Amino acid sequence: MRCTGRASLTALEPPTVGVVNNREEVREFLVSRRAKITPQQAGIPDHGNRRVPGLRRTEVAALAQVSVEYYSKVERGALGGVSAPILDAIARALQLDDAERAHLFHLAHAADGTSAGMRPRRRPTRRWTPRPALQWVLDGIAPPAIIRNGRMDLLATNHLGRAMHASLYDSQPASPPNFARFTFLDLDASRGFYPDWDLAADTCVAILRTEAGRDPHDKDLHDLVGELSTRSTAFRRLWGTHDVRYHGAGKKHFHHHVVGDLELSYESMDMVSDPGLTLTIYAAEPASATAHALDLLASWTAPGSGGDDDALPEGDAALDLGSGR
Repeated sequence: MRCTGRASLTALEPPTVGVVNNREEVREFLVSRRAKITPQQAGIPDHGNRRVPGLRRTEVAALAQVSVEYYSKVERGALGGVSAPILDAIARALQLDDAERAHLFHLAHAADGTSAGMRPRRRPTRRWTPRPALQWVLDGIAPPAIIRNGRMDLLATNHLGRAMHASLYDSQPASPPNFARFTFLDLDASRGFYPDWDLAADTCVAILRTEAGRDPHDKDLHDLVGELSTRSTAFRRLWGTHDVRYHGAGKKHFHHHVVGDLELSYESMDMVSDPGLTLTIYAAEPASATAHALDLLASWTAPGSGGDDDALPEGDAALDLGSGR
């Protein structure tokens, strides 16, 4: 998709009576999804002479079994009032994944004002802190565990989770640190922490875009997107792709300045008792180099051990000490 040089914040503009004027957001999302589907993927003949990538509007309309006029109106941003069966038909025609389909429905709910009833009853603020029992639960988890909100603020951790994200806390001493600001505004530190920085950046922006669709009334998110769009060309470009994603489970690679490379699986869970918050737990394959590195990190930074990130050996020297070499 062509980037215009500025991020579209339409979906995040504070509404007046619950309805969000998100026509530009809808148009750019649908156009970007249409551009990703080839005629071959859609199972239709390709007659060539295409001026734009992907499917034509007429082809999407035929696949969705709606008139060209109707689909064109929807793609121009008139999504309010479109029925669920029609949205489903468009999602199938564009071969949207689960996250993209949910995003389309969130845009529709925002356009007709029904998103107000779908928002969390309590939106966690920047000042949210875990209640004592929740912190006890975190501290009872052995591997790294963190809690974040949809704006990518890192709100709470267990001991090893904080040690693992030491570079994030060092980069943003003010509480709470934010993954998006760290990724795009502290490039030296974030490129050191994320071996595959491009993937980390894509994921970060996709999570923010997903949250923007889910809760378009979040002023703090609006402000964050505006700040990053102003200060980071990379963020502005990625925001313009309109990619969304669920961040439920998978594998990540990190480089910790003390113990080196980490290859961790993760599971993320929405917190029912705290709507809008996500608990993520990382785990290393047993007996792996990463498991050994986490054991070293835990022992060196354990409360009462006298460990200090600034005083710890780094990289190969740290691993040499831990192995007794």
